[in-house]
Amino acid sequence: MLQLPHQPRQVAAVPPQRAPARDDEGGPWHTEAVCRRDEAGLFFAPSKEPTAARLSREEAAKRVCARCPVMVECREHALLQPEPYGVWGGLTAAERRVVLARRRRREVELKKATTDRIAAAG
Repeated sequence: MLQLPHQPRQVAAVPPQRAPARDDEGGPWHTEAVCRRDEAGLFFAPSKEPTAARLSREEAAKRVCARCPVMVECREHALLQPEPYGVWGGLTAAERRVVLARRRRREVELKKATTDRIAAAG
């Protein structure tokens, strides 16, 4: 999603130096984001949002993401930055934290497996 949490209902473009270009089309991925249209308010929580309202809003945001042609690029942007708020690439902030933790765990396991293989070969 391309909105900052302190600017409700306004779409803020990702700075060009942070937005990776799409290899297949040569332009910044965010120019094609579905969320740039009129659903911007779905992607960030208003202050003191009740849990039921938050869950409903997040599911609606995920439905928008599901039809977005640049969902994967958006998700990777949010994971690489990392974006601490909102729904990006179909994932909430909590879901992104889980993905990042899994990635870190996998990297540690791969590094250990490589080290073990080198030690066994040597």
